[in-house]
Amino acid sequence: MATDRRNIEQIISRLLVEIGEDPSREGLLKTPDRVARSWEFLAKGYDLTLEEVVGDAIYNEVSNGMVVVRDIDFFSLCEHHMLPFFGVAHVGYIPSGKVIGLSKIPRIVEMYSRRLQIQERMTVQIAEAIKKTLNPIGIGVVVEGQHMCMQMRGVEKKNSFTSTSAMFGEFHDDMETRSEFLAMISKKTFG
Repeated sequence: MATDRRNIEQIISRLLVEIGEDPSREGLLKTPDRVARSWEFLAKGYDLTLEEVVGDAIYNEVSNGMVVVRDIDFFSLCEHHMLPFFGVAHVGYIPSGKVIGLSKIPRIVEMYSRRLQIQERMTVQIAEAIKKTLNPIGIGVVVEGQHMCMQMRGVEKKNSFTSTSAMFGEFHDDMETRSEFLAMISKKTFG
């Protein structure tokens, strides 16, 4: 993370005072340091680029079938309240002569989720990253999330879930392709 950890510690100490706490209380003595370290992890997506994440894991491969990686866990922070939102992402594409190492797809999800986000933007960013990297015939991304800003404050609806999608190429233009993708991500194949 590009920021100085000591600055974050000072901000957290001040925040503790502002909400009525005593940062010199035994249980809070190390809290500013712990929070600063946790922010380094939670916001690590800012330090990554698509090129670094993908590396040389693009392979020339003739394949006309759909490639789907589903149920990719993600954790993010809402940019409006800086509260967590989390869930799963499902990514599918139809290759046009190139495939990507399968582990790179969850890494792309991770890169975009480890930033202050809104789910709608993150969904599109994931799809655009695959599009830019592979130029596939089509791509679909569906993200399902639970938002603490809706569940623990505001409307306080603890059972609410949000689904977003981004569809490009054949996933957007062809209803049969879109339906196949949606059926694949809704199946339980393990567990």
